[in-house]
Amino acid sequence: MDFDAHLRLRHVRTFLEIARAESVSTAAARLNISQPAVSRSLKELEEMLATPLFDRVGRGLRLNEAGRVFQAHASASMVELMQARDRLTKDGDLTSRLSVGVLPTAASELVPSAALAFRKEIPSARLHILTGPNWLLFDELRAGRVDLVVGRMPEREKATGIMFQQLYIEDVVLVCRPGHAILSARVPEDHISDSDLILPPPGAVIAPTVERYLASIGLPEMRAALETVALPVGRKIVGSSDALWFISRGVVADELAAGSLVVVPLASPLLSGPVGISIARSAPISVERSVFASRLRHAAAELRPAYASGTRR
Repeated sequence: MDFDAHLRLRHVRTFLEIARAESVSTAAARLNISQPAVSRSLKELEEMLATPLFDRVGRGLRLNEAGRVFQAHASASMVELMQARDRLTKDGDLTSRLSVGVLPTAASELVPSAALAFRKEIPSARLHILTGPNWLLFDELRAGRVDLVVGRMPEREKATGIMFQQLYIEDVVLVCRPGHAILSARVPEDHISDSDLILPPPGAVIAPTVERYLASIGLPEMRAALETVALPVGRKIVGSSDALWFISRGVVADELAAGSLVVVPLASPLLSGPVGISIARSAPISVERSVFASRLRHAAAELRPAYASGTRR
């Protein structure tokens, strides 16, 4: 079958929906067409490309290597078409809305940078940014009330129905005020149990990382009188006391660069973890979401060397 003469938009839309759902029946329900019609469109597309695009896994379908290659180009093409439509129909008013959930590690620089670039690229879109505990943001994401969440990768048990795209790796650090006595200690770990600690609350993405670290230095039952990952609260308390705070480096990046907070040099560094974009598997194609994700990747490419080395640009 000749590709140029027979390819239709329905072939591309059907393929992308099957790839997202990994199921013909689910794709049919989302597209509001019959399962035979979905299967027929897929068969025609594979005949045009002269290669299968999926492998059968149990009762579902999974993209093979050829399918992943085609998906990358098909997704980009659909986004371009939708963006062209939006630009042609734009009347100067805010015509669309993108809702972005932001976890603390991405709130200080990554998302603000992407937001400014997104605003220039799609001035007709209203960008709604909200923060909150990770369980709430991921629940909102699964429910379709948030288009994407930016921050640390969720724990496996909380990642059901979610796709994660990594942007960079970031570590959790222990910070204190300048001049703190722990900075001159030969073994800083020996003084952690005697210090006032600020720990991430249960449910925070970095909480398991900190718990594992404390267990590794012999403090498996360590608790804190204060639990927060909120920058204004943690920054004020640490800056005006001898408290120590376990927090993602990205949350306190500006404070570390300015010298108002200092990283405690631990002999056994805390575990690093990926920061990225989380999207619901059931989410429809969105030009606004795709453009914002692209701006996030661009901002992350600039930030990554700084975060990897523990310094700023």
